[in-house]
Amino acid sequence: MAILDDLSGYEFEDLMEDVFRNLGYESVRQSRRTADEGRDILMEEVVDGRRRAIVVECKHTETVGRPVIQKLHSAVTTYDYDGPVRGLVVTSGRFTDPAREYARDLGTRRDGGVELLDGKDIREISGEIGMDLYNGRIEILCEEALRPTHPTAGRDAPVFEAVHEIENLEAATIPAPETTVSLEPMVTVHTKTSATFETTVGVVHQVDESNDFVIRADGDSPRIATGDVRDLVANPSAPRIDLEAVDIESTFDGVTRSRFGRTETTYKQWAVDRLQQVHTTTVQYTGGNHVDYEKTCTPKRSDVSIWSIDPVYVPHVRSRLPLGEYNYQYAYYAAGPSRSTTTNELRRCVHCDADGASETYTYCDNCGSINCEDHIETERLEGDPVCTGCAVTGRFAFDTKYFYNEANLEAFREEYAEMPIHEKAKENVTLAVGTAVCVLLVVLSAALFAASSAGVV
Repeated sequence: MAILDDLSGYEFEDLMEDVFRNLGYESVRQSRRTADEGRDILMEEVVDGRRRAIVVECKHTETVGRPVIQKLHSAVTTYDYDGPVRGLVVTSGRFTDPAREYARDLGTRRDGGVELLDGKDIREISGEIGMDLYNGRIEILCEEALRPTHPTAGRDAPVFEAVHEIENLEAATIPAPETTVSLEPMVTVHTKTSATFETTVGVVHQVDESNDFVIRADGDSPRIATGDVRDLVANPSAPRIDLEAVDIESTFDGVTRSRFGRTETTYKQWAVDRLQQVHTTTVQYTGGNHVDYEKTCTPKRSDVSIWSIDPVYVPHVRSRLPLGEYNYQYAYYAAGPSRSTTTNELRRCVHCDADGASETYTYCDNCGSINCEDHIETERLEGDPVCTGCAVTGRFAFDTKYFYNEANLEAFREEYAEMPIHEKAKENVTLAVGTAVCVLLVVLSAALFAASSAGVV
């Protein structure tokens, strides 16, 4: 054999399962290896609107003769399926002339027929799906991404939407943010685990469960994606774009694309290993001798089927909005109209880092800061918000006043100097009210004292 020499027979079956899945066949899964009845892989295809089953025999040998074709044909004719069935034999080597002649007589792609794929065919397929013929790995070839923008709104619509939540900041007055997008690779693995565990007393445990893994694929070690990001990727209706057909470089100020860290084969094996761990459990049962036993049940690798492996790039959009002396970051994962926010500095006080959806934040037009309620005051001369970080302060009527700058402070000093006494008192309402109350108490006390003195005389 010139290719895939280092693979075992089972590894060759695993590889061909991945190959057929990449070629677009559906419901690709391996049959149970403990009961080989002439079929290694089972899968389906749709021809002219009609679903058809395909029974596959894998032979990792130098030559395949007529008996293998006869055995598979028998498996095809006895396969229990509600619809048409055909067979397929694949080998990393070659078929003998009698084997090819027998397959031709049966018909290759018709119902009941048997198609043959040899090592030469595998070489041709390898270029189409990105398969490495030396190690049997299938590289990930992906040109799809979740849509990075809303289908009807502009690129910066999410930033303008976030600005609407800030008091004293009009979206129409802000500059265009600098917005870049990084395409982060993720892989969704759709799996099904079906295992039955028996002892002499019968079935003691069963597993029949489907699982979907969304895997972050931008590093050497696969990591599970969770939360909103997982929901964006797992949503089957999430809009996608063809990266070869859509020029996203013209939409964003910068575009980067990370490589898939591992091969498709590796992610499949990782998912299988994880499911074996997840579904391992210890059960107690009573034997026929009325003695209690424990059995640790771990699904075999062949009990885990990989139904599909779906790679996609997920846009991580990052905007930088300059306001005055500050730059604010707003970032999110995008899937068309849906998004998952990862950074929102427009909802964070620059002075104390307080953040929260229920808080009120106010923009200081003097310096460009965004502030919580504890770090914003009313500028005395103009009556607009000013933050405590940039304001110039002065004391008037024993109260601290906040100003944009020294010029505003001096302008108010002149205004304050011209005020009548009762106007000056209004600059410290608390003090004025307290003074009035004290004067009233003194007057009342004096009146009571006078009345009391008059009564005594």
